[in-house]
Amino acid sequence: MSELPTDKSELEDIETSLLLEGLYRCYGFDFRDYSRASLKRRIMERMRAEKLETISAFQNRVLHDAACLERLMLGLSVHATAMFRDPSFYLTFRKKVVPLLKTYPTVQIWLAGCSTGEEVYSLAILLQEERLYEKSRIYATDISQAVLRRARDGIFPIAVMRDYTNNYHKAGGTNEFSDYYTASYDSVIFNSALKSNVVFSEHNLATDGSFNEFQVILCRNVMIYFNKHLQARVHNLLYDSLGMFGVFGLGNKESLKFTPRAEFYENLNGNDKLYRKVR
Repeated sequence: MSELPTDKSELEDIETSLLLEGLYRCYGFDFRDYSRASLKRRIMERMRAEKLETISAFQNRVLHDAACLERLMLGLSVHATAMFRDPSFYLTFRKKVVPLLKTYPTVQIWLAGCSTGEEVYSLAILLQEERLYEKSRIYATDISQAVLRRARDGIFPIAVMRDYTNNYHKAGGTNEFSDYYTASYDSVIFNSALKSNVVFSEHNLATDGSFNEFQVILCRNVMIYFNKHLQARVHNLLYDSLGMFGVFGLGNKESLKFTPRAEFYENLNGNDKLYRKVR
């Protein structure tokens, strides 16, 4: 009979693997190829918040308590985002991508891993100012229904509006940023017109397939949390979903180097991680 593992970290690794397998088999949420160190850290944080002593006890609750599952999904989804984050990216989008989009009769855009919606409203504002919004359809997807509800609501803390306003103007914004939202106490709600051409939908990059052909796909600061195997899968999925000469956008800490589709794109701007599909 083999000895039981005595190292606490080894036990936690086993428990983590069992929890992730349970999430996949019961609910179809596949985190098994996410970067394990950051994933385990978020699981432990959520476990302590639930006042449980072990990951096994946490797994039992997650598999039998829908509210606990939703809290875990919020915890596992990464929401380090901001409106007009990395303003130079949006400035380059205005200068390099908008002229291309104006040549299309309609524009289909996929925001993969849209989180709580900051990027959705940023892009909607940009398209509106460039007179492209009416012929555009934005598909904003995420693995978590909970974060999608937040994105759909369009409500954000008023405390961050000063930073968002600065980002907006650095990104080439042409109006008063406050024209796009209404303030109420400690929150703001963005104008409903910015959602009129947005489809919010659940989509799991780890397991789901392509669902349309797009002129633009933005998947920014999402794949840094995936292992190499899952990164390769997602790059292939996004490539297959992008029309010829379509534009693909990554986060500023991400790169196409050493990905399975790197040679199929041309760089539109050296620093802002916007690429055009050419093969």
